[in-house]
Amino acid sequence: MKILLATLLAIAAANAQQATQPKVDSIEGLWQGFDGEWGHVSRQLIALAEAIPADKYNWRPAPGVRSTSEVIMHLASSNFYLRSVTGQPLPKDLLSNEMEKTVTAKVVVVRWLRRSLEPVGTERAKLKTSDFARKVKASGREATVDGRYLRIIVHANEHMGQLIAYARMNGISPPW
Repeated sequence: MKILLATLLAIAAANAQQATQPKVDSIEGLWQGFDGEWGHVSRQLIALAEAIPADKYNWRPAPGVRSTSEVIMHLASSNFYLRSVTGQPLPKDLLSNEMEKTVTAKVVVVRWLRRSLEPVGTERAKLKTSDFARKVKASGREATVDGRYLRIIVHANEHMGQLIAYARMNGISPPW
């Protein structure tokens, strides 16, 4: 009887704790077009970057493969570059691909990631329907503004998967 009572009290305590924590909708934004999907991947990227301990930011799965901080900085600098092709200015303090190797402190890396994610959604939302078909040049090829934004979201999800694998290889579960 004491074991049953202790079990019931433990379940009640766990339920009470869950009730006080804000519920996170793990599929918020999915199937809601670019804006919803971009919000979803952005929230998950930030949550994962914050969940990975600072001492794992220099971890890499093998020699010659990007470290955790290098993956995140690659993603951040790519977001800025891919937007610049559509006419958005690059940040004056974006140093180039060298940042991938030189910016390694978790707090700074996460700051760059946040800074690179937010403008994608806000600037895309300002575009008129006709803007999406506008032709731009990127890597010596012609593309559309819409195609560049598609590349941005695909690229973000690609590296999200990579970071999830890195986290799991280090015993870290994605926080969602």
